[in-house]
Amino acid sequence: MENIQQYLGNSIPAGLSNFLLVLVFSLLIGLSQRRLNLHKEAALFGSDRTFTLIGLLGYLLYLFRPTDFALFAGGGLVLTILLSLNYYFKVSRMGDYGITSIVTALITYCMGPLVCLTSSWFFVSVVVVVLLLADMKTTFVELAEKMNNDEFIILAKFLLISFIILPMLPDKRIIPEISLTPYRIWLATVIVSAISYVSYLLRQYVFPQSGVLVSGIVGGLYSSTATISILSKKSKNAPAASMPDYLTAMYLAIGMMFLRLMIIIAIFNWSVFRYLFIPMSVLMLFTCSVGLFFYFRNKKKPVHPENEVAHEVDETHGTRENPLEFKVALIFAFLFVVFTLLTYYANEYMGSNGVTLLSAISGLGDITPFLLNLLSGQFTGVTINLMVSSCLLATLSNNVIKMTYAIGFSGGRKELRIPLLKGFGAIALVNLILFLLFL
Repeated sequence: MENIQQYLGNSIPAGLSNFLLVLVFSLLIGLSQRRLNLHKEAALFGSDRTFTLIGLLGYLLYLFRPTDFALFAGGGLVLTILLSLNYYFKVSRMGDYGITSIVTALITYCMGPLVCLTSSWFFVSVVVVVLLLADMKTTFVELAEKMNNDEFIILAKFLLISFIILPMLPDKRIIPEISLTPYRIWLATVIVSAISYVSYLLRQYVFPQSGVLVSGIVGGLYSSTATISILSKKSKNAPAASMPDYLTAMYLAIGMMFLRLMIIIAIFNWSVFRYLFIPMSVLMLFTCSVGLFFYFRNKKKPVHPENEVAHEVDETHGTRENPLEFKVALIFAFLFVVFTLLTYYANEYMGSNGVTLLSAISGLGDITPFLLNLLSGQFTGVTINLMVSSCLLATLSNNVIKMTYAIGFSGGRKELRIPLLKGFGAIALVNLILFLLFL
């Protein structure tokens, strides 16, 4: 846009380029208002021509007194009075309290100074926002209907833990010899909560009635352990024809876990990420391939469409949880502190063997707190190779536990037991080979 302005400035008389931009943008805003109210019976105070003239008026009054904005402010006051009178009669006669068109007219009036005084990216952004908002009323209505009563409470919690609590915490070590500060503890909590919150929004609004497979993908970004536990419990009483969906969804959840870990590792330790990018990518693609292999090999005739839809809606509803409960955040922060202390003392008294042992043990629960403190901490003797191997070992032990969850919670169904043993066995073998390469 800057290049276009420069080209126009060199090709046409001075000031004409701004004049043309004001006219074009004002006309576009006016056309959007006409389209928005095209099928309404009530007449507007104006549309394309009126908005174009409003933009032109603001531009002219600004040019006459550009130093103190006196004429521009006076014209704006007169326009505001006229729009207020229009609004009064609209409310009294039609009971319509909407002021979107009036605010849009006032923004159009400011288009002249915007074009003359601001960068092109800014005034173009203003026009884009106005055009989008004018055409998205139905979208916002549908979005509001989908939102839960506590949706803004969840958003407020995220803003609270991210932009109020976090900046207030000191970045000073609690224990001098251990790299553990309140700020680092809560920063890890915020990052993990942000990833979980994005996953929650995807499930809630992008895939509100997704099937089992999509639930596995999106749920794996939130918590692969929770997703597999829920899917396996649901599969216990599900029809046999839907077993390939559940089986594949579990493997897709594991694949998304590797993607989630790659994002976290890249944020906390780029050096380790460079070593783990290929191994983690291999594990992610291999795990998803295993799931798709079982899906296409075992997929049979689908269940009745009505039953399938009802089942899918229930499935996504079952995995839709609030990711920002303070209790969960506090538990994560507590586990982060515990694993920081355990890692420090295991490394202090047992060396690299202690860190490796702790990696295997951490897989029995949530491996994220352990990996975060290992990647962000500064432990003596802990090399990049040890961090890489510890990450791979933690995922290995964690996937073994998830396999037991999947088999146990599904009631040991024969349609799932053998494929789970084979699939997790193959994933564990690849994971073990990659671990040994970095040991």
